[in-house]
Amino acid sequence: MTAPAPAPANTPTDTVVTPSRTLGQSVTLFIGKFGALIVLGLLVVVFTVISPQYFLTYGNIVQIFNQSALAAIIACGLTMVLAANQFDLSIGNVASLSGVLVAYLMINGFSIPLAILVALVTSVVIGVVNSLLVTRLGVNALVATLGVGSVAVGANYFISGGAAQPFGSVMPGFSEISVGTWFGIPRNVYYMVVVVVLLWLVLNRTDLGRNIQAVGGNAEAARLAGVGVGGVTGAAFVICSVCASVTGILLASVVGSGQPTGGDGYTLSAFAAAFLGTAVLREGQFHIVGTLVGVVTVSTGFNGLALAGVPSYVQFLFQGLVLIAAVSFSTVARKLSRSA
Repeated sequence: MTAPAPAPANTPTDTVVTPSRTLGQSVTLFIGKFGALIVLGLLVVVFTVISPQYFLTYGNIVQIFNQSALAAIIACGLTMVLAANQFDLSIGNVASLSGVLVAYLMINGFSIPLAILVALVTSVVIGVVNSLLVTRLGVNALVATLGVGSVAVGANYFISGGAAQPFGSVMPGFSEISVGTWFGIPRNVYYMVVVVVLLWLVLNRTDLGRNIQAVGGNAEAARLAGVGVGGVTGAAFVICSVCASVTGILLASVVGSGQPTGGDGYTLSAFAAAFLGTAVLREGQFHIVGTLVGVVTVSTGFNGLALAGVPSYVQFLFQGLVLIAAVSFSTVARKLSRSA
């Protein structure tokens, strides 16, 4: 009987070398993974101290989610494009155009379902145009979507003449889509939940979603693996544009008219929320849950600042600083994560 052969010593190729991180890199990665949750927690504590009688109440929490609803819908749509490593700067203009278009059509005799359908189809066309410019012609996504957004503004002013399109006297039932509650919860919150769940399922449980993430991670590798990069990117642009349109339609329902610039402000808030969402449980990755947390964080800041009675310009300063900080940490966290 022979003795068992001794186990071979590890060769250099068998040894996994883990690069050491400095304290600064570890802190940056920690903030990149939990930063948004930390900011949200700090905001809750600070505003609870500043406004103890109003901030942390059931009614105000519901109000924060109501304020988050439309921003969450458009921001989660944007997340699909960002996950594919592209940008869409036309979303605010698409939201404004959809609100004006649906109001204009109802004023001129269209039924509610038909007006909504036309607005949604228009957003699909805009998404397809964005996709063709980026994937077929190779135009930089920032330039392409900025140009398409400008065209949407032109169409918006051609339809509205730059004036609000009030539909209350001819179609009062349209406001009931958004205004009011079901079981004490504002209706827009339900729409937000439906859109968030649907997009989460698409991004995480379907081949389309996995391909979007593959394209966003490495488009060339995805192409070599057989993924139709152009089609996948195009689908992300269309989903994003449709979500922007839904936001614009719901906004018109809330306001009672189509406002030519009503949805423009959602561009910055959507980007701030999506980038802030990359600092939620993942290191610099765009995902739906993170974006929802980002939206709620921004809305919590707005709500708390309003309760504190600060001037309105402080809200814009807050939003801008959140966007800068979120983009900075997201970029650094992604670089460190890839180098680890």
